[in-house]
Amino acid sequence: MSEKDEETFKSVDLEQQTEKSPEPDINPQESPSETETDKPSTPSTEAKAESTPSTHTSAAKVKWTSSAEQFKLKRFFVLRPGTLDHGIEDAKALVNPTEDGAVQSVWLMAEVDHWNNEKERLVLVTENTLLIFKYDFVMLNCEQIQKIPLNYIDRICHGTFCFPPRSLLTREGEGVRVFWDKLRDPSFTSRWNPFSVDYPFTTFTYHPVKSANEELGHLCDIQNFREQLTSAAQKAHSKNPVPGKANGVLLLNQPILVEAYVGLMSVIGNQNKLGYCLARGNIGF
Repeated sequence: MSEKDEETFKSVDLEQQTEKSPEPDINPQESPSETETDKPSTPSTEAKAESTPSTHTSAAKVKWTSSAEQFKLKRFFVLRPGTLDHGIEDAKALVNPTEDGAVQSVWLMAEVDHWNNEKERLVLVTENTLLIFKYDFVMLNCEQIQKIPLNYIDRICHGTFCFPPRSLLTREGEGVRVFWDKLRDPSFTSRWNPFSVDYPFTTFTYHPVKSANEELGHLCDIQNFREQLTSAAQKAHSKNPVPGKANGVLLLNQPILVEAYVGLMSVIGNQNKLGYCLARGNIGF
């Protein structure tokens, strides 16, 4: 064999080797793709990633709602440190021990008048008297006192609020109405006078700050108020009965009727909490 034939033979042999050499390289290149396809997918992590934004959104919404409610509650002057205690002490100082007797319980209520207006009230139950205080928690002074002898109370009604069929007003929740003269009905002029105070009954409902803390929850609980007022009134009836009047207290569970039809003033007043001592920017009243 000549040298040229050997060179050509060798070259052919090298080309064959170079053509065969890429074949084993195919497997390393294909193996990563095969291993990648063989790896199980993780849909649970993706689902978790998709579900976490919803939980964060709901938690943020709850937090924002609670913070907004706390901001609204902080506007009430009765929640300022020492304000409520100061008001209770001032109210107790105005109690006449000889006529009213010892103080049995103290309550923070919202009074609802015959025109559906809410008004902030401090209520004291003594041995002989039910005292309703209009207290200014801004100036820390008592503006008005209404005294009702317990032996004159003849009915205590508890239930949800209702209005006449053609009334445009609504009110949610429940209340307690205390009657002390069932023989006297309000006159026509008293019904249509928003400033009338000669009604033979008064109506209470929960104060808006009842959910601020546990102590205020007890002070604003109308259920306990009804029970303690009933007990105190029955004791007063047996201790000092009124001549010519049936003794005892009649307990009723029925809707509390508020005979108001249009009540534009009450709608504006209740929405803006005009009957409460509230911080209103630079003005509080």
